[in-house]
Amino acid sequence: MMNKILGARYQLGEMIGTGGMADVYIAQDQRLSREVAVKILRSDLAKDPTFVSRFRKEAKAAAGLNHPGIVAVYDSGEDPAPYIVMELVSGHTLRELIHGGERLPLDRALEIGSGILEALDYSHQRGIVHRDIKPANVMITNKGDVKVMDFGIARAMDDLGATLTSTWNVVGTAQYLSPEQALGEVADTPTDIYSTGCLLYELLTGRPPFSGETPVSIAYQHVSGALVPARQVQPDLPESVEVVLTVALAKKPENRYASANAMLLDINKIRAGQNISTKVARAPLASRRTVIVTGLVVLVIGVAAVLGLSLNGGSTPSLGNAIPNVVGLTEIEARALLSDYTVTVQRAPDPRIPNDRVASQIPLATTQATKGSAVTLTISKGPGDAIVPDDLVGMSLIDARASLAAAGLVIAKTEAAPSDEVQGTVLSVTPQPGSTITAGSGVVLTIASGEVEVPNLIGVEAIQAKTLLIQAGFLVREFNDYDATQSVGVVIRQAPDAGTTQTIGKPVTITINKAP
Repeated sequence: MMNKILGARYQLGEMIGTGGMADVYIAQDQRLSREVAVKILRSDLAKDPTFVSRFRKEAKAAAGLNHPGIVAVYDSGEDPAPYIVMELVSGHTLRELIHGGERLPLDRALEIGSGILEALDYSHQRGIVHRDIKPANVMITNKGDVKVMDFGIARAMDDLGATLTSTWNVVGTAQYLSPEQALGEVADTPTDIYSTGCLLYELLTGRPPFSGETPVSIAYQHVSGALVPARQVQPDLPESVEVVLTVALAKKPENRYASANAMLLDINKIRAGQNISTKVARAPLASRRTVIVTGLVVLVIGVAAVLGLSLNGGSTPSLGNAIPNVVGLTEIEARALLSDYTVTVQRAPDPRIPNDRVASQIPLATTQATKGSAVTLTISKGPGDAIVPDDLVGMSLIDARASLAAAGLVIAKTEAAPSDEVQGTVLSVTPQPGSTITAGSGVVLTIASGEVEVPNLIGVEAIQAKTLLIQAGFLVREFNDYDATQSVGVVIRQAPDAGTTQTIGKPVTITINKAP
C-alpha cells in the first residue's frame, strides 16, 4: 500500500495513524504539489455496496463544507478501497489530550467547546449532522485551533448496520452516544449537541458523564441513568457551566439547546463573565412516577433497541414479527426477548464477545419470522485460540491487517526495517506464522521501511529537483531564499543532505534561489 499512487494523483507516504475503521497516510498531491492526509477505510467496507454508495454521497457533501473549524475534505475515491483525501493538520486529537491526563483550565475547555459548536452550527445550517462527535474526531492544531473531522465517514457509517455488541471494543464511542441513538431513533442536530455536552463534561470534570465495562451498559445509562452533576465531581465549576451541561445532556432532544448556536452563545457569555438565562427543563411529577414504576420494563425494551443500533444511530427499532437483536445479552436475557420463538443454544469461542454472552444469532435480527419458529443462538465461550496466518510475509500492511482480522487477531504494533522490498511489505511476524495464540491478541509485524538515498539537488533547477524527489517517493517541502552567487531558480540548500538515507514518504526540504 505504501508508495502507491491513488487515483493517479496521490502518492502515499508514511502512515501517521491507524484505527479500527481506517489507516491514515501522509500523501503528496502530485497535481497541486501539496501534502495531504489520505484516510483509507477498511477493505471489508468496500465489499458493502450500500456503504460504498452512501460513502460516495456523503464524502461529496462533506467536501462542500468550507469552514476553518472543519478539517477540509478535498477528494474521495474507491480504489483499492474507499478513501478520502483531507487537509493535513499538524497537531493532535482531543482524545490524545484527554488520555494524557492533562487538566485544562476552565476557559480553555470552554474555548474548545466553542470551536466544536461553531463548526457544528455551520454544518447544521447546511443540513449536515455529524452524528459521531467524540474526542478522536476533534483535532487541536499546533497553534491551538479546533478542527472537527470525519463528517462524511460518520454519516456514511450509518448504513453499515454494525451493532455495538458485534464490535465490543467501541466503549469509547458509546460514551458519547445520545439517548436517541441508543434507542435506534433518528439522529438529528440534537444528537450532536448531546455528544458535545458529553465531551465538554469530560473536559471539565476529567471523566465522561456515563461509563461502564461494556457499550451496552453505557448505552443503558444514556437512556435512563441519572447524570451526576458536574459540580459534584468538580466543585470549583461555576453554576452557569452546570446549567449548560445539564441542558445539553437532557434525555429528551426537545429539552436540549434548540441549536448549536444557542449553546455556543451561552458558553461565550460564561467566558465573558456574563450571566445566562437558560433554564433546565423539569419533567412533570406524574411523568417521573411513571418512569420509576415502569423502569424495569423500559430497561428490558432498551436492551433490544440498544443492541440493534448502528454505531452512529439511524437504525429503526424492530416491530411486529421482526426478530429482536440479542447479541451481547446473557442467555436468560436473550430467552426473555425471544419468548415467542423456539430457542436452540450452542457454544463456541469468540474473540469479540465476553464469555457467556450471545455472540451470534440465526436468523439475523430484524428478520421477519412467524411465532414459534426456530432461533439458534451461539453463546461465547470467551476468546478461545487463533492461529497466526502463514501467508502474511510478503503482504502489504493493509492486506495483512485484513488477514489477521479474519483469523481473529489484531496488529499490536509495526516495526520498520531496511529492505529492498516495497515500503510497507511485511518482512516477518511475531509470534511465528502457524503459532496458536489467544484469539483477540496482537502480533508484531516487521515491515519494510523503504529507506532510500537522498539525491544531490544542489544547483539543480527547482522543477527538476521536485521531479527527482517525487519519483524517489519523497514529499517535497519548499522554501525560498536569495544567494547572489548562485543562479536564480536552482536549489541552494537541502535537508537531509545528499547521500543520507531517508524513509520513502518522508519530506525532503529544498531552498530555491529566488531574486528579491
